[in-house]
Amino acid sequence: MSLNKAERDALTAALDDEYKAHATYAQVIDDFGAVRPFINIVEAEARHIAALLTLFERYGVTPPKNGWVGKVPRFASIADACAAGVQAEIDNVALYDRLFESTQRPDVLQVYQALRSASLDRHLSAFQRCVQRS
Repeated sequence: MSLNKAERDALTAALDDEYKAHATYAQVIDDFGAVRPFINIVEAEARHIAALLTLFERYGVTPPKNGWVGKVPRFASIADACAAGVQAEIDNVALYDRLFESTQRPDVLQVYQALRSASLDRHLSAFQRCVQRS
């Protein structure tokens, strides 16, 4: 029950994007302190990474290492970081829209759908509210 190349590539792309989001939001916290919505969303991104790593393990695929730590953008203000968060979550939703085409496996599709939903229904709106407050 192994993944084909398209499925492995999609899983890797999903994990890389979640790694990037986690590292970016953690950097914002390092730069500005325990500010919302970053403190909540960085924890969610860690759960997203864990969900994807479970799929890597289930299918016997070695996950890539997180190459984003220390290599993410830094922002001049919380407002700038929130605006970047809006775009990152829009991009994440679009990524999952493309990744749905990579597989028919119900377990993989379920994880992709849950992560897409979190980005669209919770993270995006939290960052949009942050931008409006700024």
